[in-house]
Amino acid sequence: MTTSSSTTAFTYQYETLNVKIYPDGVAHVELNRPDKLNSFSPGVFEDIFQCFTTMSKDSDIHAIVLSGSGRMFTAGIDFKGGALLQGSKDKDLDVARQAFAKQAHLNYLQRSISSLEKCSQPVIVAMHNGVFGVGVDLVTAGDIRYGTKDSYYCVKEVDLGLAPDVGTLQRLPKIIGSASLVRELCYTARIMKSNEALQCGFINRIFDTKEQLIEGAMKTAHEIASKSPVAVVSTKHLLNYSRDHSVDEGLDYTRVWNSAMLMTEDIPKSIEAFVTKTPAKYSKI
Repeated sequence: MTTSSSTTAFTYQYETLNVKIYPDGVAHVELNRPDKLNSFSPGVFEDIFQCFTTMSKDSDIHAIVLSGSGRMFTAGIDFKGGALLQGSKDKDLDVARQAFAKQAHLNYLQRSISSLEKCSQPVIVAMHNGVFGVGVDLVTAGDIRYGTKDSYYCVKEVDLGLAPDVGTLQRLPKIIGSASLVRELCYTARIMKSNEALQCGFINRIFDTKEQLIEGAMKTAHEIASKSPVAVVSTKHLLNYSRDHSVDEGLDYTRVWNSAMLMTEDIPKSIEAFVTKTPAKYSKI
């Protein structure tokens, strides 16, 4: 379902997601399988990929909030839905060829989760209650993470006989910064409650209720949407690049990037807005 109050040229109709677009360019995406605790079926993976890939191209959208409907953010993978064990069904194939088929399926799942990170606009993830397994993969691909007081987080895969394979092992160490804690969470599949998640930097704000959580996430999104889109998109792009490269490489890349971006009309508009104490009106990218 899509509720749109803006003039976006794109359509956001999905079976497993609710999408609402606000006039100032904020989008609210909601996981919408409450009867299945928002567990991840093949359809969820596909809808997430299509939604965030489309939004990345939508110049009417400037910031995105991702939340979950019902009583839990997500229970993780939907085993009955067959999202995990897909691949070649030809049992006559040798092991190597079956492995290639499995790699193609895993690439499909990874592409879906990474669509949040690759999305041009910042993604604020608002989590309540449980966040299990692939849910941790998903939220680590977001830009900002908020949680409710009753939220808790579990890298569940080791209890299911596998290693996380769609993002947690790659992103969580760079978010928390403590290799010891990351390994403990991933080796034991123990629950990390909201206070510990805040303390280690996995989330940076806690709210008492889900309603306050959504309100807080939307407030941040509206604030981001009021900024220069050139500045915001550039900042996300450069942060992601610099995270994965050395300081010198990041500086070199930023120098080349900003040699073009510094010529934007948004700079004098921003200065004028600051001086006159009036909101700036920026053009679409």
